[in-house]
Amino acid sequence: MSKSLQYWNGRRARSRLPRIRNHSIHAKTGLSNIISFKAGMVTTMMIEDSEAVTKGAEVSKPATVLEIPKMEVYGVRAFKEMPGTHYRTAAYDVYDAQLSEKLKIKQKKARSIGELKGDKGIYDISALVVAYPASTGIGQKRRIRFESAIAGKSYDEKLTFAEGVLGKEIKGQEIFEEGEYVDTVSITKGKGWQGVIRRAGVKRNNHKATQKIRHGGPLGAFTPGKVFYTIPRAGQQGFNYRTEQNKRILKISTNQHVQEINPKAGFKNYGNIKSDFVVLHGSVVGPAKRLVRIKKAIRDSNKKTIKPKLTGFS
Repeated sequence: MSKSLQYWNGRRARSRLPRIRNHSIHAKTGLSNIISFKAGMVTTMMIEDSEAVTKGAEVSKPATVLEIPKMEVYGVRAFKEMPGTHYRTAAYDVYDAQLSEKLKIKQKKARSIGELKGDKGIYDISALVVAYPASTGIGQKRRIRFESAIAGKSYDEKLTFAEGVLGKEIKGQEIFEEGEYVDTVSITKGKGWQGVIRRAGVKRNNHKATQKIRHGGPLGAFTPGKVFYTIPRAGQQGFNYRTEQNKRILKISTNQHVQEINPKAGFKNYGNIKSDFVVLHGSVVGPAKRLVRIKKAIRDSNKKTIKPKLTGFS
């Protein structure tokens, strides 16, 4: 239900690229998130490895296939705390020379990553990544630039990792592994402007009602003179930011194995996968071709990373 009181409001998402406000502190040194595109769902045949009654038997499980585009790290962003204040601001960005010229990024002053090593005021860094959707099957040519936090125990480890990946292509297999639990951040399917019955589950009025039958009733008391957000009202339904936690990676592979996952007629409303892909257990919000950000699990699930034993897809 879009108007569930679990969420504060039901307004439309501002951007198709969801914002990530935090990242895992338990993850190993590396990028905390990447982007992908939802292709569709498949039925996965695998050997049950959980403590269920069917342990050791072949079972079928629903799974979602996400296509990972080609991605390159074109810069590093350093964050610095203002002395004498509680405000934090971006100190400066360091770009790769070749990629910045290719992306037509203008910088006032050419900086090197060596400058970040001597600045003691920097408390965190992140990677600036560019994705090329043209390498996938969604038909989009415009590049997508996003920021990915770098996970790690210390600043020196993060800086060493950033120096190694600057200007290079990154793969999903380098960040995630099969059997790992991840979080997905995406936007739900949009349903446009809807009334209170469909949007909030309000019951229809009696046929003898003096006003409209599909009506929400009064909006509250005279005092205080305001309408609380808990009152069912017509408005936007769907196209909201949603985060789903602890989804298991059943398979993550390169474009050399796309024939294993592509249906004969292609995925509905998507087509065939051309690039790298990842298969997640269960469903993922949004329609086909929706952008999905995959990030390291924010909550420690205390579950061992066991590589699934897949026997086929259907």
